[in-house]
Amino acid sequence: MRVASELEVRRLSETFAALCAISSPSRGEGAVAAYVRSELEQIGVTVAEDDAADVIGGQSGNLLARIGERGGRSVLFCAHLDTVPHEGAIVPVFVTGVWESEGETILGADNKAAVAVFLELARRAKIEGAPVDLELCFTVAEEPGLLGAHALDVSKFRSQFGYVYDHATPIGEIIGGSPTHIRWRADIRGRAAHAGIAPEDGRSAITTAARAIAKLPDSRLDELTTANVARIRGGVAGTNVVPEHCQVDGEVRSLEDGRAEIITEGVTEAFQDAANEPGCQCDLGFTIERSFVGYKLGEDEPAVVAAVAALEASGYEPKLVLSGGGSDANAFRAKGFPCVNLANGTQNPHQSSERVAGADLEAMLNVTFALIDELGED
Repeated sequence: MRVASELEVRRLSETFAALCAISSPSRGEGAVAAYVRSELEQIGVTVAEDDAADVIGGQSGNLLARIGERGGRSVLFCAHLDTVPHEGAIVPVFVTGVWESEGETILGADNKAAVAVFLELARRAKIEGAPVDLELCFTVAEEPGLLGAHALDVSKFRSQFGYVYDHATPIGEIIGGSPTHIRWRADIRGRAAHAGIAPEDGRSAITTAARAIAKLPDSRLDELTTANVARIRGGVAGTNVVPEHCQVDGEVRSLEDGRAEIITEGVTEAFQDAANEPGCQCDLGFTIERSFVGYKLGEDEPAVVAAVAALEASGYEPKLVLSGGGSDANAFRAKGFPCVNLANGTQNPHQSSERVAGADLEAMLNVTFALIDELGED
């Protein structure tokens, strides 16, 4: 396939801006899903929606569209429709070649940059055809833990493998490894008492939480492992009450097999010990959720080989890198569907400084065209 035309580049930018302006926090993707469906149906592409909305309690399920009936090689492209929560309307602006948010909101390039690229891919493939069959998957509720991808039945895919464009690093990076991610929550229940009259009758849940947290590993533990205490909630409005309840949320990630589980066991023990200390003696509830399972790619995987060739053909130096983040590729690979996550040149995800260069949007469209060529059957 040839590189993107001026019309395609202009339309890509227009589509990206339109997508970013549609609010779509996790489980609230109804409007953006309707936009994507409409854009595809206008060019004659049928879109199916699964039952993920019922499973996760959201406005929309995952969308799956197919283009081409060659019956041979098929490739899947996947992007998620949701963003992290934000306050206020998103107003995308184009300043000196870069898309950013006009206000203090996120931009939504995570992951609408990929959504826009795949919609433009669909337009060309539907009009001109493509050397392989295509499947386009748009997932929901990726941000809170790949919920849409976890709910998706990958046995419905016809493709032999797929690609996710969901890593905010320079184009050319191929995510060669992604961690196992475990979330934990400690619910501490003590006993309320008047803080001035009878504090000795109370059991402070906050003090118990503090003693446990002081013993926890934190931040980067080694090159492959991180830990984070993310949120503490507890106490009452007045300062004259010994706090009866406290809830602490955190996470552990590691690219080393089994290490996230070992670190989480240590977190559990720290809270158990603190709850049993003299002067604390609180009840403890502790829950653990494995959000996604890590993976490491082999350089000889067909999807990796094709990505390397397409990036080189597009003028980029391919590089397999390890990531501390997860993507829908984690969920798909855990279900047995080979999938590779490619960096798409976006920057500062989940922040008000989020941005993406117009040149990088265009570049990822051209990388995609090159990838289709590489995968084309003789």
